[in-house]
Amino acid sequence: KEQGKNALRRIRKMAGYTQKDLSEQSGVTLRSIQQYEQGKKKIQKASAETVRALARSLGCQMEDLL
Repeated sequence: KEQGKNALRRIRKMAGYTQKDLSEQSGVTLRSIQQYEQGKKKIQKASAETVRALARSLGCQMEDLL
């Protein structure tokens, strides 16, 4: 299974969002999105609220990001 950081980047790009777009849409900080994508922070350890906001903005399931 794909690592969370790669899934986030792949789904974000498929949605046509930049990291900044996703940050503005979801309310998750740009810094956090960058860190999840770079693997500096594990999205699996993010709050459910954060993952839900990202999934909602990207039109995917929370599980898709984990």
